[in-house]
Amino acid sequence: MTYTSHIPVIAIDGPSASGKGTVAQHVARQLGYHYLDSGALYRLVALAARHVNMSWQNAGALATMALELDIRFVDDRIMLNGQDVSEEVRSEEIGKGASEVAVHPEVRAALLDLQHSFRKPPGLVADGRDMATVVFPDAATKIFLTATAEVRAERRYKQLMEKGKHANLRDILHDLQLRDARDSQRTAAPLQQSADAILLETSQLSIEEAVKFIIEAAGQQHAH
Repeated sequence: MTYTSHIPVIAIDGPSASGKGTVAQHVARQLGYHYLDSGALYRLVALAARHVNMSWQNAGALATMALELDIRFVDDRIMLNGQDVSEEVRSEEIGKGASEVAVHPEVRAALLDLQHSFRKPPGLVADGRDMATVVFPDAATKIFLTATAEVRAERRYKQLMEKGKHANLRDILHDLQLRDARDSQRTAAPLQQSADAILLETSQLSIEEAVKFIIEAAGQQHAH
């Protein structure tokens, strides 16, 4: 991986619904960097497998297929092998598939190579659960973006309501708390703040303020 190590990476990790995806996209757009939504990769593998009737349990076949997928993040759209799958990839069923394929070490290893391939000039903004700890441990700027479970539940609730989907705030909060516990306690790449990451608490911040903070932090690391 050394040959790309000079290309700057801004790694943004954080729990579910912390807003890291939105913030990361804005940072990438403002800096003219590439963008990687690592969480979507597991969904894309699950979706691609579904397209060809491949079992989510077939670790070897999934890993081989993962290496051949053509995945691009274009503005707010997710492209898989040239098709816009933004809506399809966000379905509940594919979300379930994502957690089933993510347990296979072979799939995680294949996706590690895929994630590294997003590191192209002039730079990359990557968001996920283990960007700073596992995927890009040499990232120049590491941010752990979080907010209280209550604030995150409210954001997710608003998001769903805006899309015209039925949502229950109490259920969302309960679901997030369970997910936080699961993500931080799992053995493979648990969700945790990297020792050298900057903690960014966004409960009281707007998207613009969070974006400004990260760009300034990246500027300071760059100057060092």
